[in-house]
Amino acid sequence: MVTGAPLHAASLVCVKDLIPAYLGTDLKSDDLLTGVSFGSGGTGYDPLTPVLVSVLSMSKQLDLFAEYKERLKEIAGPDTAASIVVESLYLVCAGSNDILNNYYLGLIRRLQYDISSYADFLIQQISDFVHRLYQHGARKIAIVGLPPLGCLPLQRALFGGPKRDCEASRNRAALLFNSMLEKYIFRLQAELKCQTIGYVDIYDILLDIITSPQNFGFEEATKGCCGTGHFEHFFAIA
Repeated sequence: MVTGAPLHAASLVCVKDLIPAYLGTDLKSDDLLTGVSFGSGGTGYDPLTPVLVSVLSMSKQLDLFAEYKERLKEIAGPDTAASIVVESLYLVCAGSNDILNNYYLGLIRRLQYDISSYADFLIQQISDFVHRLYQHGARKIAIVGLPPLGCLPLQRALFGGPKRDCEASRNRAALLFNSMLEKYIFRLQAELKCQTIGYVDIYDILLDIITSPQNFGFEEATKGCCGTGHFEHFFAIA
């Protein structure tokens, strides 16, 4: 649910360089006071997505956040803890696994939805999640859109043909989802009268880097960072 930014970017906005995981980490009081990550790799907004790969659901991450708030009260006291919760930035980043692994590689959701209606279903799940997060006291919420899914190394390798081109239908699905998400967040700002809930577009800048890596100081933008670079990792730029 909450993840750390790249090191240089984090420093520019005065966020600590590394945000530790809430689970499986020997957390110190200062860690709890300055931010932790509830993220679980492989999860998604769709409740079915984490079940397929046995990871934590978004709902479970909210339960952990509620537990975290109680620990925060013990350390800082109720008033300071409440202030930290309200003033903190919450970065929500999910959706790729829903579309790539659950929808396109799975069968259940494709029998139930076309891609447009599935994207709408995901927006409904996001709405439930954000409203619960808001009820927990979060006010500064950044929801990250999808990257060019069809340009991820695995998608290129499986569906991009001999030249490992970007797979167009996955990219269209990402754009569709992003458009719906941005419109939803605009409505949500009005509903909650909260302008500090925002949409973060990563699609365009990543596509620029992928198509013209040399303009950004990179040499390779089509392979993952490890192994053959075709299957082992979803995305990396070197």
